This record gives sequence, structure tokens and C-alpha cells, in this order.
Amino acid sequence: MLVDIDPTSDAPIFTQIADSVRSDVAAGRSGAGDRLPSARDLASALEVNVHTVLHAYQQLRDEGLVELRRGRGAVLTAAADTLSAVHDDITALAAKAISAGLSPETLSALVKEATRALD
Repeated sequence: MLVDIDPTSDAPIFTQIADSVRSDVAAGRSGAGDRLPSARDLASALEVNVHTVLHAYQQLRDEGLVELRRGRGAVLTAAADTLSAVHDDITALAAKAISAGLSPETLSALVKEATRALD
């Protein structure tokens, strides 16, 4: 798993780490049962504090994407496969919207409206 961060970004490093993991999962490069790098190893590779990586992992755990196991580290849950499937559906929806001539703003508004209707 390749975790990418931008030290010049306004987004906090822990958010960038969590976003990078989500992107990896959504793209299908990682799935349920896969282990994330240890917090210590990832912190060393990214040259950040280990607590920053742990914060990202805790955020992913709170979302249900990662299970933190003592002695085994962070492991992606079944939600990872769901995220990947939703990503595929969104990609298909975006392609359909583009072919229909809809703007990204219109598509976003339609998705938000549909989400509110389901709540």
C-alpha cells in the first residue's frame, strides 16, 4: 500500500493518510483482510510522528473501515469491499452523467438530494 501525503497541503497529515488509505481501497488496490503497515513503519517512511498515523488509523476504525487488533495491527474490514463496489458504481454514474452532458455540480447536487431522501 502506497500512502501519499503533501506536507504543503492545508489538510492535516492524519487526514491525508486516512484519505490515501480510502483511495487505495476505493480503487481496489486493497481489500478486506489486508493489513495496513504498522503505525511505526508508516510513520518512519513518511517521516511523521507515530501518533499522527495512529490518529488516521483511529479515524478509519471509527468509520468501520479498519479493525485495530492488538498484536496484529490494522486490518481492513469487509467495509473495504463495500467501499470499492460503491466507487465502481459512482464511476459508472459519473460516466453516464458526462455522456448526458451534466456538469459535476449538477451530479453532485443530485447525489446530495438522493442521499437526503434516503436519510
